[in-house]
Amino acid sequence: LAGGIILGVALWLRHDSQTTNILYLQLGDKQAPNTFYVGIYILIAVGAVMMFVGFLGCYGAIQESQCLLGTFFTCLVILFACEVAAGIWGFVNKDQIAKDVKQFYDQALQQALMGESDANNAKAVVKTFHETLDCCGSDIVTATFTPVWRDDLCRKDSVKSFFENTNCHKKIDELFSGKLYLIGIAAVVVAVIMIFEMILSMVLCCGIRNSSVY
Repeated sequence: LAGGIILGVALWLRHDSQTTNILYLQLGDKQAPNTFYVGIYILIAVGAVMMFVGFLGCYGAIQESQCLLGTFFTCLVILFACEVAAGIWGFVNKDQIAKDVKQFYDQALQQALMGESDANNAKAVVKTFHETLDCCGSDIVTATFTPVWRDDLCRKDSVKSFFENTNCHKKIDELFSGKLYLIGIAAVVVAVIMIFEMILSMVLCCGIRNSSVY
């Protein structure tokens, strides 16, 4: 059940409309940074393997098989190590992920505003960011003044945007910090469940061994 829940959360994060709209963008030959998906793929793999391993543990307990329970325990240790590695990776890269996406957005915005080569592609990328995150501009200056003279990039209600100053950098930070927070919670829940299951499997193995002796 825990594996199914983790798998469901990971698949939901993977197919979330906001992140997929942004991370599938392409600026010329450059793809949007998709490092964010590494942690999600780890969760998907862990959730799927947990479901299989959980079945293995249940079947081993029913059959009172030390071999199956030992295999169950070994798989749990490996999965636990993967979870710890994923947690460390997420903690180390949590700021870098948002930074890479903001740099990608800034590059597209610069090309769109300056009319550089492939400007049409850059405009499409920028508009996708603006429509998906309901924002405009990368800092206080561009967020305030870009809508006034470039309504082809930002929302039409320039006056409202002028006062609200919906900074896309801030919106990107909010988006990925929220998603990474969910990944962190899922990783902690999985780790706690795994520790409990490892202890339980050891107890069952000892119980089966003692009963076979007597």
